[in-house]
Amino acid sequence: MPVLLKIMQNKRKKISLATLLTGLVSLSVALTFTILLIASYQSKKKSLVDTVLTLNYSSAVQMSQTIDSLFKSMRSSLHYSASILSKMPAPHANKAYPNLELLRNSSNYFHSIVIVDETGVVRNVSPDSIGTVGKNITTQEAKTALALQKPYISKPYFTSNSKRLIVFMSEPIYDTNGKYRGFIGGSIYLQEKNILNMIFGNNPTNELGSSFYVVASNGHLLFNRDKSQLGKDLSANQVVRKLNQGYSGFEQMVNLRGETLLAGYVKVPENGWGVVVVSPISVVNEQLCHHIKTILLYMLPPFVLVMLTVIWLARKLARPFVDLANLVSKIGTENVQLPTEGHHWNREADLLTEAIRYALMDIKKQTDQLTHEAMTDPLTGLTNRRTLEAIMHKWIVGQTPFSLIMMDIDRFKTINDTYGHPVGDDVLKHFAHIITSSVRPGDICCRFGGEEFIALVAHATADEAFLIAERIRTMFEKSPNPIGQPITVSLGIANYDSHSDSAEELIHLADQALYLAKESGRNRTVIANKC
Repeated sequence: MPVLLKIMQNKRKKISLATLLTGLVSLSVALTFTILLIASYQSKKKSLVDTVLTLNYSSAVQMSQTIDSLFKSMRSSLHYSASILSKMPAPHANKAYPNLELLRNSSNYFHSIVIVDETGVVRNVSPDSIGTVGKNITTQEAKTALALQKPYISKPYFTSNSKRLIVFMSEPIYDTNGKYRGFIGGSIYLQEKNILNMIFGNNPTNELGSSFYVVASNGHLLFNRDKSQLGKDLSANQVVRKLNQGYSGFEQMVNLRGETLLAGYVKVPENGWGVVVVSPISVVNEQLCHHIKTILLYMLPPFVLVMLTVIWLARKLARPFVDLANLVSKIGTENVQLPTEGHHWNREADLLTEAIRYALMDIKKQTDQLTHEAMTDPLTGLTNRRTLEAIMHKWIVGQTPFSLIMMDIDRFKTINDTYGHPVGDDVLKHFAHIITSSVRPGDICCRFGGEEFIALVAHATADEAFLIAERIRTMFEKSPNPIGQPITVSLGIANYDSHSDSAEELIHLADQALYLAKESGRNRTVIANKC
């Protein structure tokens, strides 16, 4: 009896094959779904962040261009009025007042316009209710404009009497003999309805959850929907600091209130202001939540169906082993009937393989697409900087000799400024085609950033790479291009490992050689060790 009891207890501790297979298959399907969900989440998050950053930067660029054009028009209107006043026998007399009223009311550029003579006395002002005619100018900004005797735009400041936040623009007045006669100036009251409110007051970025503000060159807030914040010093803001340093771009940032934002920022050339368009990170999180819900809605039912099917197949696969175990247990105690032959093993395995194959094909398709997007520059189709660095690391670890050719299109900014960015993009794509058609199969072509490109030439000395670089340079200079004018390129070469065995140092040396090519007159190739 004790022996029989021990056998029964051991039987209760065993796990049946059907349960084991069912558990393993269920776990595998659940893990596959979880991995797919996590991968999709991370990919979508990066895509959404990049998209929001790009949209905010594009909005900032458009606003910057609008402000730049606006201030050029304002400057032009003041310049035109100054030219008219310079031809008048007495430009500061009362007959100039209608011209000031016309300028102020027709354009809505300025809240007030003033004419000051060369001695600093106000000779005319619109509207006349300001009541400063005949008085000396008192603000430091007006005195600066008078002393400079050239076009001037002030930083924002508060007036001593009305406590208005003002930006002041002026144009000098010279008579027909070239003698300085004073200046005409216009003031914008930033805390009141102004031209910026009229243009940006209902900007469509609001619908995307974005907001924007404009800062002066000293970091003070010039435009914001919350007028109580105008004049606030934002120079401690990391994006505002970069604007003050002359940079434009986009990045994830933390504002002075500790909020995480996605910001695009652009400098305004005409007046030195900066435009910042920001979106809270919660916008991305909300879209990610919607994305995950959509995935669950469309993919969970098929996965549940697949899991149930696989569990059924697992149990069917285990059934022969269960029947065999039951059969063996009956031997010696009762008559048994042998099972009939069947081909269930191969058939069930085929069905299971087919089910998994469809799931893996879907995962591979999404993974391949994400991998391609992560490794490729979207404009030129070349590999991107991240992929280039990975390949260089692989070659250096494997001690594969190679040469690095760094290329920079000469005067590319002039092309963008003259023909526009779409044509500039066509030039970049044209140059990418020249590079890929000039290097050997197996060589790596990369857009390094902006108008800079890099080619990795495997198993090539610096002199061999020089021949390839010259072929690229000559072909680019002589081939037809989108602007119809010759375009040149400067190139720098560094070699692994004759110059350096560090990827960073190789890029630095090639960049130095490229710089020397630029300094030597452009349209040439320089090898690093010949610098």
